[in-house]
Amino acid sequence: MVSSFTVIRGGIRATSAVSPRLAGRFATQAFSLTQPRMPVREADAVTHFAARRGMLRVRSDDVTTYRWGAGDRTVLLLHGWRGRASQFAPVVRELVSEGFHVVSFDAPAHGDSTGRRTDIRDWIEATEQLQRAHGRFSAIIGHSFGALAGLTAARNGVTTGAVAAISGAASPDAFLGQFAAALDLDAPTRAAFGRSFRARVGGDEASVFARYDAVADPLPPAVDLLVVHDRGDRQMPPLDSQRLHAAHGARSRLLLTEGLGHNRVLSADPVLDAVVALTTGGLPAIDALRGDEREPVAA
Repeated sequence: MVSSFTVIRGGIRATSAVSPRLAGRFATQAFSLTQPRMPVREADAVTHFAARRGMLRVRSDDVTTYRWGAGDRTVLLLHGWRGRASQFAPVVRELVSEGFHVVSFDAPAHGDSTGRRTDIRDWIEATEQLQRAHGRFSAIIGHSFGALAGLTAARNGVTTGAVAAISGAASPDAFLGQFAAALDLDAPTRAAFGRSFRARVGGDEASVFARYDAVADPLPPAVDLLVVHDRGDRQMPPLDSQRLHAAHGARSRLLLTEGLGHNRVLSADPVLDAVVALTTGGLPAIDALRGDEREPVAA
């Protein structure tokens, strides 16, 4: 049976032979689709159903929110593209046991929220609404596309002491590049795809670059950064995470894992230990995990 992605890819490639501009617009529309939705994994179900639920209105969609724990320090979790908040169940359990109040949401067109399409603006809007409700975040922990959203939020007015970027990237270009490669777009259509995406999120190349690129415009000086990536991640290779780490110098720590891929990294003990260290003791606590080494890089 031919997959819907194969049909979409064939249609976009056929269109590109006639009009790269139109094919780029179609690629942007395809990029905003999130089907099929990820179900709740059996291993995450207890934590998922134990959450206190709420609702936000983000543009025209009802966004399901989740809360765990009752501490006075709040940590925000941001899932990735085609992900859901329940993927963070191991992280939630660790943070609640440390006394944190943990909040998250399913972005529009994800999980238990409504909608058919979405883009990074929805992650940012939901994050801003949650900060207005709960105050300053002790940390923002993002996975994949959620890592980019967390970096963007922290660079554009959302207050936090730390960001953990897991399996993420420093700018939308990395995600657009991976999607363009999956569609096998030619150079003119790739360029049109980039222009169409920038128009969709409300800016020209310079303004989108400034708003979303955390290498060109790093986090505020008081915000610590933990970057986590698996060396063998096939969905998002680690190069962009390494650039992100380098751009933040002494206030960043890099953890490279082996054999965990894009998603299993969220439940790995070294990653959980590093996230807990970041939220409880900042960069010195992460250094202590590796015997006060400058960079906790897995061999």
